[in-house]
Amino acid sequence: MLVHICCSVDSHYFLQKLRNDYPDEKLVGFFYNPNIHPFSEYSLRYNDVKRSCDLLGIDLCQGGYNVDSWLLAIKGLENEPEKGERCSVCFDYRFEESAKKAKELNHSSFTSTLLMSPKKSLKQLAQAGESSANKYYVDFVSIDYRKDGGTNEQSLLAKKDKLFKQDYCGCVFALVKQREGQKKLAYELMSPINKQIQPSSIEEKIELYDKRIELEKESIDYFITKEGILNYRLLNAKVIVKSEVLPSYILAYSLLKRGRTEGRVEHTHNKISFFNRESIKIIDIITFNELTNSQYKNVRELNNNPLAFEDEVFLRGRITKNNFSSSPIIVLDEIVDEKYRIFINSSIFNDTKETLVVK
Repeated sequence: MLVHICCSVDSHYFLQKLRNDYPDEKLVGFFYNPNIHPFSEYSLRYNDVKRSCDLLGIDLCQGGYNVDSWLLAIKGLENEPEKGERCSVCFDYRFEESAKKAKELNHSSFTSTLLMSPKKSLKQLAQAGESSANKYYVDFVSIDYRKDGGTNEQSLLAKKDKLFKQDYCGCVFALVKQREGQKKLAYELMSPINKQIQPSSIEEKIELYDKRIELEKESIDYFITKEGILNYRLLNAKVIVKSEVLPSYILAYSLLKRGRTEGRVEHTHNKISFFNRESIKIIDIITFNELTNSQYKNVRELNNNPLAFEDEVFLRGRITKNNFSSSPIIVLDEIVDEKYRIFINSSIFNDTKETLVVK
């Protein structure tokens, strides 16, 4: 039996139940989800599914990430709600490829771990599965493992085996709607140009879950916990003097209430220049290097190869002497006695962050 897999949390429990209920079937996993965005999230989920299948001793094959074709398939349905028409088309799209793969591998049937997801309609899934199965002359196994406490058992097993638990279904349209309802920033769709690893980002999660696999290979015990944090994202910024945009670097947790201001440097103390508005502080690249023991030639180089996020936060504390400061801190190549126009669009928000603790 070919098993279309959407994520490890759904598949880990589902596969074990299938193995018990269908002992004569050889189960093969099939990860086919071009609906998952961005690609880094897709990679994170695939890697976790692979680990799950390795733990269970189940073969896994991977379909293509033909996201452009998927976007064309759901065109015009972008604003549909969860369990709406967009989901039906998405199931049809993924199940047709799954049925085709089942036929190619000489399986007589296929099913999907989407049947385990409490956010999905069993009726929609059954209709999509049967339609694709009929097209390729295979059977679709529609089975409800959610009932009789199955969803709770699934959650407990996912926690026990330290699986990655995503907090959105996968597609960009559902994510944006979900974040709008939560009044939160959809930062999963954002990556800094300078490739800095930021708190609770997909890239940080990839590092964490890769580290988990390394620890397991070395038989080192660990656990994963969550903690509440104040997170930060810089959306865009620029500094202008005499109509010229200056190369600038904005330190983490810099927040400009109205997004823009203008003024001049009023005081300089210990090589830190104090702006006459918005508690802004400016340092030049030489001072930045002295404070961080770095050797950047200019701000452009700093932008291309920034400090680690944690090191930026540490530097902020050194400059402001205040662990709760959100005053803008700007790094320039040099500080001039001119009028500055400063634009900073950023967000500070409540969030959670996963942490790996080695015992």
